[in-house]
Amino acid sequence: MKSLLHVLAAGLLLLDPPPSDGVVHGKGFENGNTKGVELAFSKIVITGDGAKGGRSDGYQLKRPCWYEPGADAAEMLKTQEGLRDFWFKFTKNATEEGFQKFIQQFKDKIGKPGRWWGPAYNASDPKGEACFGSLDPFVFVPPGTTPPSGITIQELAEIARAALTVPEPQLKLSPDAKSYVNLPTWVWLDDAGQTRRTVTATIPGVMSATVVATRQDIKIDAGTAADRAEVRQDGCGASGKPYVTGGAFACGVRYLRASIDQPREVYQLTVTTVWPVQVAGNAVPVQFAPAQASTTRDVPVGEVQSNVKTP
Repeated sequence: MKSLLHVLAAGLLLLDPPPSDGVVHGKGFENGNTKGVELAFSKIVITGDGAKGGRSDGYQLKRPCWYEPGADAAEMLKTQEGLRDFWFKFTKNATEEGFQKFIQQFKDKIGKPGRWWGPAYNASDPKGEACFGSLDPFVFVPPGTTPPSGITIQELAEIARAALTVPEPQLKLSPDAKSYVNLPTWVWLDDAGQTRRTVTATIPGVMSATVVATRQDIKIDAGTAADRAEVRQDGCGASGKPYVTGGAFACGVRYLRASIDQPREVYQLTVTTVWPVQVAGNAVPVQFAPAQASTTRDVPVGEVQSNVKTP
């Protein structure tokens, strides 16, 4: 019976028709990337440029299931009465008396202030469905209160954080095709304008939370030990330093030994963008780990050959 009631609870949470506004409803990841969040039986709407066109870092919600506010007493009664045929079809030994007993709990709330809350869960979490099944299918909640396991503004912010994606770095090097021992390899990003991303998670008519990620720094991994490469990244800032003739070398790698003895005869240079994440308006006292995205390039490093002639 409880599994049936959870399906009926879905009727509660899906009272509204599917939106046609083009925004993301209940998902926060790109196909082919790690799932950060995939909401089931949820009314939460995810919007913002940070919810698409980038890469999720796989941030996982602390709690895999929760209750969300849904219909008022009159809406709920109408919805459940409309599921009469479904109830008789899937309830073992169903009787009219049993159905009326089931419906009575909704009739009892008519005229009383409050709303019915129902369970939802994060389907990208392996524990999500089992957690969902452990919750009661219906909870009537007085105005201005949150039931145990009810979603909070902080958890809504965490959902926005889980939905956040950041663009993969578009790496530029100079020299580009091949570098040489002791020659500075300049590093910068070719993605002007992609330095700020936002995601908002909203329960329509109830509450919303927005997270903002701002690209602040880049990290460089030369792909080898310090005795073979000198890394300069204190001067990189958010975008690195494009090569300028005669300019001071402040962001990149100076390889000290050739790559001839390395696998595939190249060093693997990795550049990672770092995006600190904050909750807009300081609405939630929570500190999120920065979002990060990396890209790797093969860098063959040769030695400059010189010929010395003696008289």
